[in-house]
Amino acid sequence: MKLIVINGPNLNLLGKRETAIYGTETFQDFFSTLQFKFQEIDLEYFQSNIEGALVTKIQEAGFDYDGIILNAAAYTHTSIAIGDAVKAIETPVVEVHISNTFSREDFRHQSYISAGAKGVILGFGLQSYELAIQSFILKSKV
Repeated sequence: MKLIVINGPNLNLLGKRETAIYGTETFQDFFSTLQFKFQEIDLEYFQSNIEGALVTKIQEAGFDYDGIILNAAAYTHTSIAIGDAVKAIETPVVEVHISNTFSREDFRHQSYISAGAKGVILGFGLQSYELAIQSFILKSKV
């Protein structure tokens, strides 16, 4: 199975930014843990602060991967282009968020990605990514 985690803006600062919300672990450290835990999966990672780069990566992965785990971060609430990219591809996408976006500011309650995603996982900290991986594993066993 081939999966890719695609992270949007400011997620490169995990471990440093707003640690009360996002924790103190860097994403790279967490991703290494995921790779170790799920050794049977070809697991890749991409992060960009640039909206167009995220659209391009979604399109590149959208026909060759078994799944995309997408945390578009703030672009979730603003980017019609990312939402359209998710709808345009064949690869299933699980939208993830580290925090519970519904317990935060009102503007974070809107997602342009959810309508095209196979599912949404939020509010479980970095474990949201692990739950997304498990959803693809379960789907492959059905």
